[in-house]
Amino acid sequence: MTIFPLRKLFAAAVVAACLPLAPHVASAAPAANLPDFTDLVDKVGPSVVNIRTTTHVSASPHGLPPGTDEGDMSEFFRRFFGIPLPQGPHGQSPHGGQGGGQGGGQDASPPDSGSDAEQNSGVGSGFILSTDGYVMTNAHVIDDADSIYVTLTDKREFKAKLIGVDDRTDVAVVKIEARSLPAVTIGDSNKLRVGEWVVAIGSPFGLENTVTAGIVSAKGRDTGDYLPFIQTDVAVNPGNSGGPLINMQGEVIGINSQIYSRTGGFMGISFAIPIDEAMRVADQLERSGKVTRGRIAVAIGEVTKDVADSLGLPKAQGALVSSVESGGPADKAGIQPGDIIQKFNGQTVDSATDLPRMVGDTKPGTKATITIWRKGQTRELPIAIAEMQADKTAKGDQKKAPAPKPRASNSLGLSVTDVPADQLNQLKIKGGVLVESVGGPAARAGLQKGDIILRVGDTDITGVKQFEEVTARLDPQKMVAVLVRRGENTQFVPIRPRNPGQK
Repeated sequence: MTIFPLRKLFAAAVVAACLPLAPHVASAAPAANLPDFTDLVDKVGPSVVNIRTTTHVSASPHGLPPGTDEGDMSEFFRRFFGIPLPQGPHGQSPHGGQGGGQGGGQDASPPDSGSDAEQNSGVGSGFILSTDGYVMTNAHVIDDADSIYVTLTDKREFKAKLIGVDDRTDVAVVKIEARSLPAVTIGDSNKLRVGEWVVAIGSPFGLENTVTAGIVSAKGRDTGDYLPFIQTDVAVNPGNSGGPLINMQGEVIGINSQIYSRTGGFMGISFAIPIDEAMRVADQLERSGKVTRGRIAVAIGEVTKDVADSLGLPKAQGALVSSVESGGPADKAGIQPGDIIQKFNGQTVDSATDLPRMVGDTKPGTKATITIWRKGQTRELPIAIAEMQADKTAKGDQKKAPAPKPRASNSLGLSVTDVPADQLNQLKIKGGVLVESVGGPAARAGLQKGDIILRVGDTDITGVKQFEEVTARLDPQKMVAVLVRRGENTQFVPIRPRNPGQK
């Protein structure tokens, strides 16, 4: 900040005081160019829902509402604003929802007279995809929930059924038993332009239907294998997750998913999942409860300018093959470490992060053509696409689904076992644990079944018991570097641990 001498400030004030007053219409003119969001909010607002999740825990002997002892933010709102988090242990809702009989909702759970109670475990947002009750939200909003409740703007509350979850894209679909609901209009995120005005509607800190606005800061932010995020400066806070990002035509063009923050609150940068990516996932979840993706079994890296120059490539683009899984599709097709994949089925691979999305969107079992650069020449190789193992399949009764249990076993969302002795000898490693299933933070970071965890932070991993002890001590406010062995490659993967009981 520039600091001016007081004398100059005073002189400037005198000059300003002597200037003639401009007509009132002149000062109001710039406001006429500002966007008006009122009609947009009236149109889309009724389609945005509040989502809260519960877990079964022993009833509190003090009778405190869940959340009042779970963080400084809850205490701050309770003391100074009188706003508790939604849903007490026996169904009390400060917004007239379940338990009080004021919301007119369906499938509301009665007060629990036993020793167990439904405790609020998270709050987020979502939006209505179809008039018959399909709702989209983030996977991390309903992560590890025993029950999911959806509250409409008219205060009706419904117990939702989980249709499916895809941790890799952080997309989930739930269903409520209702008809003639106000569904959103889906837009085209590919037409979105940097600098365009956008609006978010959600439930930050449980405050339903809060509207914030800003502009698109950037497109195609690569923060995950399948997520070229939309970056905005729209204010997004805890509870906004799963809510829609809307363009000026009232169309949903993204799902608010993440923020960049050093404090836990909004710092001017937020990220949304492009709606075209999310809808591809949602369509599969609605049809089968799972997402099927293709794989070619290679490890890849970026093509730097130095590498491009040394190989005689005209541009630094493509995906550099660092290793090939023995017996996998790429191996059978003749792809070798050191090859540069330039095209997949005729589509140009601009960067390494493009290839996983292209392959993932290809139906397993189909034939494809990969164009590679090898020793100064391009070659076209036919390849058969294999199937990548799904993260999770939705079950008819989500309480009986086996997947959530291992995912909740530790703060990274990993279920692990000891590495067999013959595999230790083959890989020439002394320790580590073998990943059996992946969920939550680890899945969003790109870890897969079959990976070997060698180190967490500065601690070398020797076995399952020690791994669980190490992960139990992790600080959820700090990223941790996890050393992962996949095939012949070893790399550090940064992961943010989740809080115990976090959504």
